[in-house]
Parts: sequence; C-alpha cells; structure tokens
Amino acid sequence: MEHGYAVRAFIGSFTSAGGRGIVTAAVDPATGALTETAATDAVADPSYLAAGTTESGPVLYAVSETEEGSVAAFDIGGEGPPRPLGAPVPVGGSGPTHLSLAPGLLLTANYGSGSVSSLPLGPGGLPGPALGVLRHDGRGPHPERQGEPHAHQVLPDPSGRWVLTVDLGTDSVRVCALDPAGGAAPVLHSETALPPGTGPRHLAFHPAGKHVYVLGELRPTLTACRWDARRGALEPLGEASVLPDGYDLPSHASALAVSRDGRFLWAANRGHDSIAVLRLGAGGDEAERVMTVPCGGQWPRDLVLGPTGSRLYAANERSGDVTWFDIDAETGVPHPAGSLAVPAASCVVFA
Repeated sequence: MEHGYAVRAFIGSFTSAGGRGIVTAAVDPATGALTETAATDAVADPSYLAAGTTESGPVLYAVSETEEGSVAAFDIGGEGPPRPLGAPVPVGGSGPTHLSLAPGLLLTANYGSGSVSSLPLGPGGLPGPALGVLRHDGRGPHPERQGEPHAHQVLPDPSGRWVLTVDLGTDSVRVCALDPAGGAAPVLHSETALPPGTGPRHLAFHPAGKHVYVLGELRPTLTACRWDARRGALEPLGEASVLPDGYDLPSHASALAVSRDGRFLWAANRGHDSIAVLRLGAGGDEAERVMTVPCGGQWPRDLVLGPTGSRLYAANERSGDVTWFDIDAETGVPHPAGSLAVPAASCVVFA
C-alpha cells in the first residue's frame, strides 16, 4: 500500500490502432501478475503516462499523442477506472510522446513539433495552459527520420536542478534549467552531441545519480555518460550494442530500465523483439551486453521495473499484450512469468 491506496498498473494504448485507452490492472503482490479491472477511452491515444500524488490523492497524467497534442489528468484514488479531471489541455506542440513531473510543473516532449512544453499544476494537480515551449533546432543524417527535430523524452535529473531532453532528430541531449521565476519553458543550458544517426530516444539515470544511459533508436546502441549535476554537464564515455553480434535486420531500440542496485540495465528492441541484458560497471562508467532474451510479444514499446524492483514489464504494441518477467538477482536475466492481453499497448506505470 502507498498513501492508503493499493498499487495498481496503468497501461496506455493507442486508441487509433484498436486500443482501449488507459487500462487499469490489479497487481498480485506475491507474483506480480496483472489482472485487468477497468478501462477508459476518455482521451485519444494516451501513449505515455506518469503518476503523481497531490493533497487530494493520486493523479495519473496522460499525453494525447495526436496532431493537436494535449495532456489529461485523472483521479485514480477510487476503485473504478481513472476519472477525468477536467478537459484535456493543449501542450502547444504536436505528437507528444513523453511527459514527466517537476516541482509544480508537468513537462511534455513533443515529437511532431520538436519541442518541450511546461504546464503549471494547480490545486488537485490540474494542469493549466502551457507556460512556455522550448523549440529544438537541428537535424541528422537519416533521410526519413532526422530532417527536423523530434523531441522524444523530457526528464528531470535526480538533483531537481536540471531537465534533460532527448531529441531523436538532432542526435543530441539537451540540458535545461527551469525558470526560477516560475515559469516559462525550460531554458537551454547545454547540448551534448551523440554520433550522427544515433537517433536517441530515451535515457535513464543510474541510482547513484552520477551517470546517464542514452538509448539510440536508429543505431541500436546504449551510450554511457558521466553526469555532473553541479555543472549540469553530460559527458559521453562509450557505447554498447543492444543487439546480438552479427544481427543486421531492422530493429529499433525503444525503452530502458536500470536496476535499483545499479548493477544491471535492460533495453527493449522492436523488430528483434527482445530485451537486452547489460551489466553495469562498479562505478557506472561502462555497460556490457550479457545476452538478449525474447520479449514475449512483438514490438516492445515500453519497459519498466515493477513496484518491488524484482520484475520487468514490457508493453508489446503489435502483439497487443503486456508481458512480465522475474529477474534473476545474481545474473540480471529476466525469466517469463506471465502476460495480459492489452491491444496496442504502449506503456506501463505503477501507482
């Protein structure tokens, strides 16, 4: 139990591809098994979700990955489906693919327009109109995917001083500061270039907060970086492939998760339809691929640790299911443990 509520899973899905919106599932505390309990299609294409806690109780936030681009908030304190808290709010950008919470703000990464938006959070966690939009500049060498910026993720760092934005179109990660006066878009502090054609999609922090791991979608690689929260500086250190040696068919890495003890990292591969297991060095500077295992479905779009940190959950978009795995604590290898049918599944969060 957290804050008086049982931990549940909330699964986003693409309504435009046959999904049912946001699916709620009970989580068996002993086995990690998911059992669907409710669903709502109150918002179109809720492809990414984030959970927060307010003075009124737990709140779930969802992007609407549409041309207009909006976010919606839901009360998840009851036993039924998530209850909309007002109408969706425009983000001032198109195709939002990610959102995260910062103090008093909701941040979105808008893939279609290559921008990051900040929205104020009012009483009860309700988002207000966008305060500001930071538009990215640049392009990469891929003729179809990198003709313009495509912000894919926005994530505060553990210190709370910085926001990192990942752009697939510009082969870079931007470090931004939030306006201390309250309020506008994140202010660009620095930009870190990755090898041309990497197409960075997502990143994750090491639990110690001194390293960042960036996952490339167009080049299926993991880049380990040193992170200096005092200076807001990101320094690439080296790469590791997330695919088996010699594999040369199309595959697009999508999401990653880091173990709570900082020993392992897992990355999802769409096309190869696998989960790569990587061992992290003692200091966090290095990542070494150990093996890959089948994801249990097709096109794993999201990968997340469960509430206890001992299980992995993959949202398999094209096979329409969420699969879960028990993690071997010594080797980091995930072992299949079950699945739940969720058409056009796109992400999983726990709250």
